[in-house]
Amino acid sequence: MGRRRLGGEGIERKYIMAAEKSDRIKELTELLSRASKAYYAQDQEIMSNYEYDRLYDELEQLERETGIILAGSPTQHVGYEAVDELPKEAHEAPMLSLDKTKDREELRSWLQGQPAILSWKLDGLTIVLTYRDGKLAKAVTRGNGEVGEVITGNARTFVNLPLNIGFQGELVLRGEAVISYQDFEEINSRIQEADARYKNPRNLCSGSVRQLNSEITAQRRVRFVAFNLVRAEGADFGNSREAQFAFLEEQGFEAVQRVKVTEDNILEAVEDFARRVENYEIPSDGLVLTFEDIAYGQSLGRTAKFPRHSIAFKWADELRETTLREIEWSPSRTGLINPVAIFEPVELEGTTVSRASVHNISILRGLKLGIGDRITVYKANMIIPQIAENLTGSDNVEIPEICPVCGGRTEIRQVADAQSLYCVNEDCDAKKIKAFTLFVSRDAMNIEGLSEATLEKFLSSGFLHEFADLYHLDRHQEEITSMEGFGEKSCQNLLGSIEKSREATLPQVIYALGIANIGVANAKMLCRHFDYDLEQMLQADVEELSAIEGVGEVIATAFVEYIQGEENVRRLRNLMKELRIQAVQTAAEQNLAGKGFCVTGSLNHFGSRSELKDLIEQRGGKVTGSVTSRTECLVNNDIASNSSKNKKAKELGIPILTEEEFMAKYL
Repeated sequence: MGRRRLGGEGIERKYIMAAEKSDRIKELTELLSRASKAYYAQDQEIMSNYEYDRLYDELEQLERETGIILAGSPTQHVGYEAVDELPKEAHEAPMLSLDKTKDREELRSWLQGQPAILSWKLDGLTIVLTYRDGKLAKAVTRGNGEVGEVITGNARTFVNLPLNIGFQGELVLRGEAVISYQDFEEINSRIQEADARYKNPRNLCSGSVRQLNSEITAQRRVRFVAFNLVRAEGADFGNSREAQFAFLEEQGFEAVQRVKVTEDNILEAVEDFARRVENYEIPSDGLVLTFEDIAYGQSLGRTAKFPRHSIAFKWADELRETTLREIEWSPSRTGLINPVAIFEPVELEGTTVSRASVHNISILRGLKLGIGDRITVYKANMIIPQIAENLTGSDNVEIPEICPVCGGRTEIRQVADAQSLYCVNEDCDAKKIKAFTLFVSRDAMNIEGLSEATLEKFLSSGFLHEFADLYHLDRHQEEITSMEGFGEKSCQNLLGSIEKSREATLPQVIYALGIANIGVANAKMLCRHFDYDLEQMLQADVEELSAIEGVGEVIATAFVEYIQGEENVRRLRNLMKELRIQAVQTAAEQNLAGKGFCVTGSLNHFGSRSELKDLIEQRGGKVTGSVTSRTECLVNNDIASNSSKNKKAKELGIPILTEEEFMAKYL
């Protein structure tokens, strides 16, 4: 391939102009995906069919012109991959860390009169991508800098990652896999038990990227933000780092936000980033400064630890000295008791803070905390309050031997590399409150009117000991009616909601039990494998469960440990006596197994597209939002329409069936 040569500024302008098409592709992909989700999953239309088809055609045209196809494009269907383990692979060259400073003047003097690019230092997981012939060939994590893990299947599900690009030579680039604060909070909000929630977006991202089942990764909305072009076969960028970024954006990549700086304006630029960091959507733990002149940066070489072409700027944490008042011990559903430091209020980064999680016993002991100690506190990444240092070190905090909620015995357990405090009383009210809160939640038994505060009242009154007791609250109707916040009508509404919940599916029940690591999807998977037969499930072992696609050893072990507990099984059987389990299609009736369908347009026989989708899935089939070569048929009552889905089906020779035709053939 011949080298592409233009003057520095000419190259940059060329790439910037081309990047406008790339930006439009991103915009259309996001807009159409949102419209498709509303249409298929929520039975809402946020745009007309005409408008959808017009924008869809525009997207297809731009994809053909540029060669860029994003992972989330509605014109594509990306299958999921499941692996037994993540293969290891050595990097071509060691991925070195950057030298660091917190001094702004040191950052300016580092430039030595050279122009540079100042950008966010994102707090996620570094990934190396390789493209060949315009297609994503490989994705590898940074690992230890020398050897990383191959996560290509997972990378294909990153919401903004181009699967196809226009550039046909070999392209190698580095970037950060990240999860936004908004997505982090949304994912955590769906986790009922506090100790099971993710500590920060980086931990969530790291776990998501390294999943063995890429379908889980896809659910986490991981983004890829490019920060370094390593190699682009045959391309010349006029010795400009910014031209490289413009080129990457032309190919459809989201590149890190950045600004050109010199000694004259770098302090102003740093201050601008500092003002923006608190409201920036992606976690950032600092900035990166890189010489704009590529050759100059490379000529500087490297030390044993750091390359000399870049330097990292870490936020100088705003420290405040204060006095530790107490350690609050906060129990959870699993029995974990977290220490929380309560201190004299201080102003940090524009807000008043008075408490910070100490996380576990190991950290508490490492800080040598004592009541009355002088401590310094800060906000990690300018957001999360943390203890920086104990200036006194009296080490007089007593670790409670009894649970602050139930008064039962506690014990210190070694969990991974840290020691944590647990309540060993299985009847602890804290455990019960959290367990009951999950049990009545929408995705579980869906009992309205039972807030955590209400459940606490019922537990303290002795109404509830196990889940089955919920279905006998009518015995306490008079007492409930007299409680604050309750009356005759609200009590009747509650009892009605409880009665309604007796009609349940087995997956609902399994999820509602609150077994560690078993969410809604995993509960459905387990039940489906055992033909919705609880007795079969209670006889399962780890080996059998681990063999189920998408389950794995962690989930299998958690389930087996639960069913091996005699008290757990006794309470489960008591619960099942109160329920009327709804029949679900069994494996013998899975006539649509392995078949994929697409449904569009209005329906006559079904109340909604979701209703038809549920029926197809009950019979083993899958419903996708787009027509592909693997689609069994397109269901559309308007066979003659010129919609994009009809066009695609005709191009691929996929049958287009009306509801009646579909029902006659498959149901």
